[in-house]
Amino acid sequence: MHLPKYKYKTNESFLDYEFESIDPKGKIKKVVRFTEIKTGVYNLAFGDLDISNGEISDTVVTNNSDSKKVLSTVAAIVFDFTEKYTESWVVAKGSTHSRTRLYRMGISNHYEEISELFEVFGLEDISWVEFERRKDYTPFLVRRK
Repeated sequence: MHLPKYKYKTNESFLDYEFESIDPKGKIKKVVRFTEIKTGVYNLAFGDLDISNGEISDTVVTNNSDSKKVLSTVAAIVFDFTEKYTESWVVAKGSTHSRTRLYRMGISNHYEEISELFEVFGLEDISWVEFERRKDYTPFLVRRK
């Protein structure tokens, strides 16, 4: 996607990514971590870095006024990750219903561009179905075409 995004860095395994959200309120370190939960299926964890313990906090509300740029950066990271892990599936879910809805809106708003590169699914009841706009899904699942 050709949207503004932050510069990010990754480790040698391309499983951990970091960037800073920048706003007049200050800088907040964000982390995206991919964890293999089943062979070839990776969970995407995303949130603020808790500097006291090095863990990801996915419940903090930072209100740094840059949510579109942050989500665009996470999308770029998924693109980068799937360039390295070409056969992988990535599953993502917000820590709250409203965050999952925010992710759905982001996918919906850029679906034409996303669907050119990725297969996109949502969990409906107990089945993965092709993503459709305006439908609620619990998590989302994507894979490079």
